[in-house]
Amino acid sequence: MAVERILDSSLDDDDQQDQELENTLRPRDFKNYIGQARLKKNLKLAIDAAKKRDEPMDHVLLYGPPGLGKTTMATVIANEMGASIRVTSGPAIERSADLASLLTNLQDGDILFIDEIHRLHRSIEEVLYSAMEDFKLDIILGKGPSAKSLRLDLPKFTIIGATTRTGTLAAPLRDRFGMIHRLEFYTPEEIEQVIKRAASILGVKISDEAAKELSLRARLTPRIANRLLKRVRDYADVNGDGIIDAKLNISALELLDVDNLGLEPADRMLLNAIIDKYQGGPVGVDSLAALIAEERSTIEDFYEPYLMQVGLLVRTSRGREVTNKAYKHLNKTKSKNSNQGSLL
Repeated sequence: MAVERILDSSLDDDDQQDQELENTLRPRDFKNYIGQARLKKNLKLAIDAAKKRDEPMDHVLLYGPPGLGKTTMATVIANEMGASIRVTSGPAIERSADLASLLTNLQDGDILFIDEIHRLHRSIEEVLYSAMEDFKLDIILGKGPSAKSLRLDLPKFTIIGATTRTGTLAAPLRDRFGMIHRLEFYTPEEIEQVIKRAASILGVKISDEAAKELSLRARLTPRIANRLLKRVRDYADVNGDGIIDAKLNISALELLDVDNLGLEPADRMLLNAIIDKYQGGPVGVDSLAALIAEERSTIEDFYEPYLMQVGLLVRTSRGREVTNKAYKHLNKTKSKNSNQGSLL
């Protein structure tokens, strides 16, 4: 399988090295892809059917919180199909001509993976409509009254889109995906398997107890599990003999300020802000973003999904509220003036 990346070239050397290391940890087939059992079953059926008919797969939209393996799943699909994949992202496609260049250079059966597809400009989305549905590319030549429309035939390809915000996609674009699948948070047991697999690839020795504890602090997310493993590995190399045991693992996580639920300082700052400034909520996300100096999209896409998953935060019609579990976790006492009801 050939993989070609068309991405932002502004990454520095350290970022590129981290990306290369991350790529070595990515599974390349369903057998080694841990978790997402239902999704794998559905995709395997679609792949087998497409291969039996000797035609490309239908277009696929993968959505869910960041770090759950959408990009990895796209490369697995390409590998299982025996197809070449070109990888790009919504922000990297700045003009319709950029997209036209990508599409006209594809071959029959190729896969075009568009990460952050929700960030495509509307005018570029419109170019995709006929390309995805009819495998035709409409090009406007010239301007004004003399402008002419030219329709080009495209090869039979598959687009795999990935997004954390499926609701922001235009309905006509979303409807052109034949398969729309959500990636779910992993279980701690699955994350423990991810950690052990990554440790084996990186040549790191880690005890079962340390792997289990690390899995409980990885926010149920493979990307974070791999990131924490690499940071704990650094700590083990400097402060030990390179072997990650339970004691060394805890020391490294304390240094990283990751608590026993996987919360980092920014998570605790968000919860404390709701408790201290708004008596536990409700508070609107825009007010919360201004209070903690974060982007609204960061709160909605990164912090909230996990905090809600572990029962520390809820969304209501009036805004965000923390739960009794959050008060207990942060060792906070609920104010008598709290607007919060009987949230668990």
